[in-house]
Amino acid sequence: MHLFYAPELKNNTHQLSEDESRHCIKVLRLKKGDYIHLTDGRGVLYRAGIVDEDPRGCRLEIVDHHEEYGKRPFYLHLAIAPTKNIKRFEWFLEKATEIGVDEVTPILCFHSERKYIKTHRMKRILIAAMKQSLKAYLPVLNEMTPFADFIKKTSHANRYIAYLDQEQSQPLNKIYPAGEHALILVGPEGDFSEQEVDQAKKEGFQPVKLGESRLRTETAGIAACHSINLLNGY
Repeated sequence: MHLFYAPELKNNTHQLSEDESRHCIKVLRLKKGDYIHLTDGRGVLYRAGIVDEDPRGCRLEIVDHHEEYGKRPFYLHLAIAPTKNIKRFEWFLEKATEIGVDEVTPILCFHSERKYIKTHRMKRILIAAMKQSLKAYLPVLNEMTPFADFIKKTSHANRYIAYLDQEQSQPLNKIYPAGEHALILVGPEGDFSEQEVDQAKKEGFQPVKLGESRLRTETAGIAACHSINLLNGY
């Protein structure tokens, strides 16, 4: 199945962007009469036939669609401090999208070494990962938010903070109720500060651990993502 991203799709006909058209016709070597799939990134999967194989503007005719394609009965929001090495954070975004995540918020913490990210570039990575993994939902990527501001405006019932204190933390799989929404905080390379942990607890976040090993930030994010999906049977 060849999947293309078409967020503006509204009618029964559609023209791919020049980049997508070139990929469709020049790289995949598809021709008039062949069928591809499109998604708007909001859960709708379309099946479309090629009616004009122009590599500068490939025109399509929609023949069928499937709403809520691949929709999961839970919602996963990861709030994570971007790594100093941006490639590692990009890797996290790619793999989390492939595994299954609904929303990502980069957070600015006391020990954060990276103070900003290029959101536009990160969204391109999410789109590519969505297409590669054949998903119809594009994860929401929020702007970087200071830790203290973020924890005060969240309302999930199941809110967790993953940090290195093994004595106070419980395994995520022991306290997360499958089938429900979850929000998990993952800190920077230097971990959360004691003050941040205390603030999170006061706001209702439960301390969790993601295993017995000390994990890199991006690995911890993937471990959290995989754990929630696995506990839900995905």
